[in-house]
Amino acid sequence: MGNSPDGKAPDDANPPEDVNSPEEERPSIGRTLQQARIAAKLTIDEVSGATRVRIPIVHAIEQDDFSRCGGDVYARGHIRMIAQKVGLDAEPLIERFDAEHGGRPAPTPAAPLFEAERIRPERRRPNWTAAMVAAIVAVAGFVGFTAFSGGDGDGKTKPVAEGPKPEKTNVKPSATKTADPKPDPSDSAIAAAPRDKVTVKLSATDDKSWISAKAHNGKLLFDGLLLKGDSKTFQDDDQIDLILGNAGAIDLFVNGKKVEDEFETGQVERLSYTKGDPEVG
Repeated sequence: MGNSPDGKAPDDANPPEDVNSPEEERPSIGRTLQQARIAAKLTIDEVSGATRVRIPIVHAIEQDDFSRCGGDVYARGHIRMIAQKVGLDAEPLIERFDAEHGGRPAPTPAAPLFEAERIRPERRRPNWTAAMVAAIVAVAGFVGFTAFSGGDGDGKTKPVAEGPKPEKTNVKPSATKTADPKPDPSDSAIAAAPRDKVTVKLSATDDKSWISAKAHNGKLLFDGLLLKGDSKTFQDDDQIDLILGNAGAIDLFVNGKKVEDEFETGQVERLSYTKGDPEVG
């Protein structure tokens, strides 16, 4: 076998092509987001301020460390918001994340929790109005009886001739009962929201929306699909964190007051509320 003109063997002159596939050469999720951010001339602080994802979490995601996100559900939401901010299509990144982390979990039914929330406002309380009416009727009856039985005396019982006035209360129980205030049925789930807690109500009015709700201690309250026409109510002592997958389809009430933010259809929002809100977290 002869040598090539430059003195190298044929195999050395023509080295084998790189066998790495484009898939293997493709940068990681974090690297892709970092490169897009740099290309968009954005700092981590600017991305954090626009997406409400904390700076340490943005930095960790760019290093492909998703452990600080608080779970796969929050990691998907963070990836989606950061990708939108730096000008990327989020769906391929979400699909790649699911493939690398075992896929998207099935929605967690939360019927027992919301049954408890619906039952809580309906607990019966002592009917003080009925007790007061009964007491008034008893007093009126006693006064009327005293006036009637003393009518044959020497006239000293005349002052009790006013007895028939309270006796009129016998015909007023129904009017007194109707005066019992009732909550506005439109917001009955949160109209009496306690001041020492934070209460959040979500209603899917225009379309379905995926939502996630988390308590202040990190406990996942709900992760699933809210269908059009459905409502969910959450309550916590200190704070409730939300991710809305289709924020434009949701009517949001916080501590009995509607939040008037103009969310767009298909927009992903990450929100936090406390006892002092409504204010977007």
